[in-house]
Amino acid sequence: MPHRTSRRTLLTATVAATAAAATGALAAPSAASVHSTDAYTDHRLRRIIAGMSLEEKVGQLFVMRVYGHSATDPDQADIDANLAEIGVRTAAELISTYQVGGIIYFTWAHNTRDPHQIASLSNGLQRAALAGRSRLPLLVSTDQEHGIVCRVGEPATLLPGAMALGAGGSRSDTRRAARIAGAELAALGINQNYAPDADVNVNPANPVIGVRSFGSDPESVAALVAAQVKGYQGAGIASTAKHFPGHGDTSTDSHTGLPVINHTRAQWDELDAPPFRAAIRARIDSIMTAHIVVPALDPSEDPATLSRPILTGILREELGYDGVVVTDSLGMQGVRTKYGDDRVPVLALLAGVDQLLNPPDLSVAWNAVLDAVRGGEISEARIEESILRILRLKSRLGLFRDPFVSHRGVERTVGNRTHRAAADRIAERTTTLLADPGTLLPLSRRTHRNLLVVGADPASPSGTTGPPTSTLADAFGELGFTALALSTGIAPNQAKIAEAVAAAEGRDAVVVATYNVAAGSSQRTLVTALVATGVPVVTVAVRNPYDVAHLTGAGVAASLAAYSWTDVELRAAARVIAGRAEPEGTLPVPVQRADDPAQVLYPVGHGLSY
Repeated sequence: MPHRTSRRTLLTATVAATAAAATGALAAPSAASVHSTDAYTDHRLRRIIAGMSLEEKVGQLFVMRVYGHSATDPDQADIDANLAEIGVRTAAELISTYQVGGIIYFTWAHNTRDPHQIASLSNGLQRAALAGRSRLPLLVSTDQEHGIVCRVGEPATLLPGAMALGAGGSRSDTRRAARIAGAELAALGINQNYAPDADVNVNPANPVIGVRSFGSDPESVAALVAAQVKGYQGAGIASTAKHFPGHGDTSTDSHTGLPVINHTRAQWDELDAPPFRAAIRARIDSIMTAHIVVPALDPSEDPATLSRPILTGILREELGYDGVVVTDSLGMQGVRTKYGDDRVPVLALLAGVDQLLNPPDLSVAWNAVLDAVRGGEISEARIEESILRILRLKSRLGLFRDPFVSHRGVERTVGNRTHRAAADRIAERTTTLLADPGTLLPLSRRTHRNLLVVGADPASPSGTTGPPTSTLADAFGELGFTALALSTGIAPNQAKIAEAVAAAEGRDAVVVATYNVAAGSSQRTLVTALVATGVPVVTVAVRNPYDVAHLTGAGVAASLAAYSWTDVELRAAARVIAGRAEPEGTLPVPVQRADDPAQVLYPVGHGLSY
């Protein structure tokens, strides 16, 4: 069948609770409700705040990391890490010492080994919180964007990330993905997700956002951000739009430096603001700040996280947002460049922040805020405003009624057959065929049965999925092909290239997984050498879709974009290559020519079909 250019169309578990007795049995409306609460509930929340000590109030502002798979009985290595970084042995001791309002889960902190362990950890944390002085339930959060940022891995359902969903262009698929992800997080006791990414990725050189964004068109991104907000919050968890005021046009990673975005105010209104406006209209529960400088929005050149003109002047007053504002991690270099770790949390609160996320030294940050209140730099009334927003969110999520989850809920919800089947269908609709000049695809088992799969094998985002080459080879094997996997790495040397060339001999086709190919990349050398063997070469970009620009002219038979290297997206790419699914995705970002970036090689909306 001839190719055609596709049109891009935008188209918890329950268990017996003890929390009510601890807090006066507050009634909570649904998570999708407005940020304001009814007068009765607000009155009860204010009574709780009035009964809190200053130390308890300060603690509620912090969301902190902690090592270990258990709240009370972590491994010795995790105890040592907690003592070294936080000065406590366990999560329960952290909560008791600092009365923190939230905990954030990380894979590297050993919080997310498997679903039942996560649920047990969440329950243990809530028990510790309810046994503390303030007796307030916790917000338990994580970064479960899916795609390349994923803290909870298999057997939980893995779903396409933002740019893949942008390639699919379907609001219903995007909302469905978030609904599935939210339901599984809720079953695990994770009630606040730091997603979706609301950045508009207009800079192909962006090192920190890229495929975490839905795309480069502000209105399309806005529509999909709103869809995800409704999906997550419809599943009963808090959604977080990030990174305000917009991290999409930077070539600096805020983890390691302080990016400067030189958009004018008019450009910000046109490019960066629409997704955040859409999130606010969708009743977003929380918004995360960016550690970026935008001089047009604040001439002081303070990072947005510490900027009152940006957070209070624009976000609160102009956009009318009265939900929870959370910082990006305070351990990132972008927010630490200008001020010390003792000043950052104080300045963030003065700017209009509510939650202080993951400071590098909790004791320093906690005491700095306490001293600022005692010394009059921050009024107690100011932090009570933030605590009220945080408690309203906890109330809307039903945490005062019942913060616990059940293992039966985990079994019923996490990674169930319906969720996995939906993830596969959504992923198929995101895979993008960029080029197929010789109409090689789809591959037939009659003529191209014997395959070699080579290329980059970046580490799994969640630590639970296989290397891309092995995943692709296994997927082809399940489709009736014979496929050999050979990892050549992100920067293959001459020996690896020679090994791949030798392995290509006698094969019917070679599939190459590429990862952020740049000018002078040895991945291009690998592809060129494989093309020279005369065996047809198909490339699959497993992260940014821009790789094809550096491979044009290399003689590649076909090029696809998968937007991530998680199993769900790679299996979908294999099905598309084998003709078991149509390549329905279209580019959500333009791909510029490598030799002349002012020229567009493939525009937004480009995509081929069988």
